[in-house]
Parts: sequence; structure tokens; C-alpha cells
Amino acid sequence: MAETTRADRRGAVVEAKRAIILEAALRVFTTAGLRGASMRAIAKEAGYVPGAIYAYFPSKEHIYAAALGESLTRLRAATEAAAASADDARSRFAAAGLAFFDFYDAHPRDLDLGFYLLGGGIAPRGLSDDLNRGLNAALLATLDPVRQAAGELSADTDRATAATADVFAHASGLLLLAHTRRLDLFRLDARELMRRHLVQLAESLTS
Repeated sequence: MAETTRADRRGAVVEAKRAIILEAALRVFTTAGLRGASMRAIAKEAGYVPGAIYAYFPSKEHIYAAALGESLTRLRAATEAAAASADDARSRFAAAGLAFFDFYDAHPRDLDLGFYLLGGGIAPRGLSDDLNRGLNAALLATLDPVRQAAGELSADTDRATAATADVFAHASGLLLLAHTRRLDLFRLDARELMRRHLVQLAESLTS
């Protein structure tokens, strides 16, 4: 029993230190971007000597991947919960798609993290092939509730896949316009536009 308690305490300490490093890294990534960040800068921001954080992460890319992975886990939980609360496929499609939009609308730093915008602006970016594969799979998993509902609405797998990509693209575009306030030019609400698009898209899948 005592051994278990000590192990639990060690585990809690490790998780706490890991969380401190991740939060410090996000502050560094925000100002310097992934390319400009360094393990030394992250360690300094976290209050550790440079060598200490290597016990938790082998590189800044792994730190970024861990932060993004945790973000995608929270996003997946949001889309799955939204879909689970709906009664039919059409409602699940709209609910999951709107949950995807709402998550990033409420957490703009997660949006920046997911699109590699921290400190660097819009450009095609990523990590190593291995890390990218895992993160891309995690991103697709956040859209699984949308895809599954689309599949129920349309027997055509290609149409369901295209509709899922449409939801992802439409949400991303509206989030960009909303958070840069470019949508204010039209005096329109981004969330309402997203909701309407989801309803129309669901209807098109059944026609």
C-alpha cells in the first residue's frame, strides 16, 4: 500500500512538472513560433535548467506535439459529447460540427496551435513524419462524429467524406474571419453562419 502511495505521488509530481513545461512552451511558441523556439528558452520559461526538461521531452517538436495532442483530445471529447446528446443523424451531424466550431471559437490559442500559427503566421507546417501521422489521425478522430452521422445520412461514402471535409473547411474559414474581425464588415455572426451551413449540408446529404 505504501509503495502504491509513493508511486502515485511520483506520478503526480511528473505530471505536474510536465504540465509546467507544456504551459511554458506554449508561451515561448506564441512569441517565437516553433522554428524560433529552443529547448533552452522553454526551460528558462519553465524555471528549469536546460537539461532538466529532456527527462520529459526529447525535443521541442515533441513538446509541441504533446500540447497539440492534448488539445485534440479535448476537442474530440467535445464533438463526441455533442453527437451523443443528439437524437438522430441529422441532429448529430449539426451538433458535432457546431461543437468543432465552438471549441476553437472559445479557445483561440488551440486554434493557433492546431494550425501552427503561433509566432509564424499562415504557412504549411508540421513536425516529423511520425509525429504528423499521429496528430493527423487525432485530428481526423475529432471529426469522426461528423463523418459517422454523414454516413448515416448518405449511403455514398465519398459524399460523406466530402461533407466532413466541408465542415472542417467551413469552420476553419469562419473562425479565421471571426477572430480577425473581417466578418464584422458584413455584420454577420460566424456561429449562426456555421449552424446554417451545417443544416443545409445535412439536408443535401439526404437528397
